[in-house]
Amino acid sequence: MYVIAGLGNPTAKYEKTRHNVGFDVIDRLAEKYNIRVSDNRHKALCGSGMVEGQKVLLVKPQTFMNLSGESIGAILNFYKVEPETNLIVIYDDISLEPGKLRIRKKGSAGGHNGIKNIIAHVGTQEFQRIKVGVGEKPQGWDLADYVLGHFSKEDREKVEDAFDKAVEAVGYMVNGETDKAMNLFN
Repeated sequence: MYVIAGLGNPTAKYEKTRHNVGFDVIDRLAEKYNIRVSDNRHKALCGSGMVEGQKVLLVKPQTFMNLSGESIGAILNFYKVEPETNLIVIYDDISLEPGKLRIRKKGSAGGHNGIKNIIAHVGTQEFQRIKVGVGEKPQGWDLADYVLGHFSKEDREKVEDAFDKAVEAVGYMVNGETDKAMNLFN
């Protein structure tokens, strides 16, 4: 089984913000594969189903971004899932232009507090990830204000396209074709 976790912040206040692109991709996956992400367990909204013939658990941690590892760590422990092979985390990246994707098999937190917390709780930085570009913060802006802000209409259209590409990438990744996903979407 794959655990596919999209990072974001709970409550309507944060919907469609830059920091919630992980939740947006999970919503797209749930819609495409007819998976209800409504079970509240392990400090997350979860939904079980199939993606491209593989059993998956879609996860939207409800701990707020910076504590995402609490939820994901508990889920991996409960289901006995190995993060190195069967965890995919989807999140925002300010170093990428809006709508660009970067798929990696492993890596550091790169300053992302949600990823930092996941690494601390699962004990490794070797897990697959899909980074969705949200653009660099403008000079003089507070980083938190920027990532918790909303996209311009133009940038929103770009990230909407990226969500579809991320869904397609997940299809490859759950079938062991991460290299192919990287070649197609990086």
